[in-house]
Amino acid sequence: MRAYFSYGVAFVILVVAGLWLATGSLVIGGNGPGNGERPIVSVLEGKEHGPIATQLGNAGILAEHPSEVSFDPALTIAQRNEANNGANTPKQSVRTSTYVAQPMTIEVPLRGRTQAKATVSSLAETSGIVDSVSVTKGQTVAVGDLLCTLDRGTRAVAVEQAKAGLEQANAGLAQAQADFDTNAELRKKGLAAPNTARTTEVALTSAKASISAAQAGLDNAQAELDRTAIHAKVAGVVQDPLAVTGSMLSAGQPCATIVQLNPMVFIGQVPEVRIGLAKLGLEAKVTTINGQDAEGKVSYISATADPATRSFPVEIELPNPNGDIRDGVSATATVLMGSAPAHLLPQSVLTLNDDGVMGVSTVADNVVKFYPVQIASDTRQGVWVLGLPASVDVITVGQEYVVDGQTVNATNVEAPKTTES
Repeated sequence: MRAYFSYGVAFVILVVAGLWLATGSLVIGGNGPGNGERPIVSVLEGKEHGPIATQLGNAGILAEHPSEVSFDPALTIAQRNEANNGANTPKQSVRTSTYVAQPMTIEVPLRGRTQAKATVSSLAETSGIVDSVSVTKGQTVAVGDLLCTLDRGTRAVAVEQAKAGLEQANAGLAQAQADFDTNAELRKKGLAAPNTARTTEVALTSAKASISAAQAGLDNAQAELDRTAIHAKVAGVVQDPLAVTGSMLSAGQPCATIVQLNPMVFIGQVPEVRIGLAKLGLEAKVTTINGQDAEGKVSYISATADPATRSFPVEIELPNPNGDIRDGVSATATVLMGSAPAHLLPQSVLTLNDDGVMGVSTVADNVVKFYPVQIASDTRQGVWVLGLPASVDVITVGQEYVVDGQTVNATNVEAPKTTES
């Protein structure tokens, strides 16, 4: 009997619980407010207004499910507040500051390396055995310094022979001049026939030509002798290849190689978006990887871009009187490319609109206006941005709670004093 009683009580509890649940609601998510709620008894009956649901509804114990909502669920909180402004809803309070455009220095950072202005090989202009080498690798030389000397061989003798030939030609010229003068005097006195003048004139002209030939021979012999001494044509530092004493040099072979370090050249790449601002003569600051600083000017801008990087090679010429900056050192350069009007704003005022576009929210006549901006530079004092009017009231507090076109209650405060470092 006790078991039947227990089963009976359980059955009664089950029936009561079922009736209680039947008067409740089944909520199906993802359909929006009021669209996913149905009475459980309707689900059990398979239709909205079955007989059981009707009787429970007439008894007043069936849950009610209004399908209409008082607002559009697709609207944001700020848009709902804006829509309710006509119903005496308080306007959103924001704080603004006035920012005025300032000239912003456009600095383009470049990465690259240093390169010697030129690498010059001092070549032998004649053949010969190296008699002596007057410099060593790493030595600094000036223009005109002696680098190597070649064995003179018979070149000195050739010079002496050319000098003797010139003296002989001078003597011949003196004799021809004397004969010409004597013949002229005799013809004047009638002691020589007139047709003898032509002979003396030809002899004098021939003697003068002999002088020119002898002088040319002497010059050639002397030049060949001078070629045995090889001098530096540029100033710089001696590097390999360097001739060795006793070796044979043919004409065109290097005696020494000179790296010209003054001026030094920085080679970098300008992005294609900045190439329109690049000009010859722009000032630049270069810092090498080992901490050396130098200032120079842009001396070359390529007319064609690098196919791999779509950037344009440029060269910056740097004074390097002491040769402290070496060739092939990694370095960075900052090129000053002029200035442009921009606004220096605190980073906290930047926000995103509903489309994910970065910009700032401003206020004009208590109406919010969103401006997309482009960040030109990021500094310790703030960010330089482009794309704003010359003078604009930027929302500094509350920009995340308003939307474009919303009417707000704006309080303007003085903008903090910021200067570019």
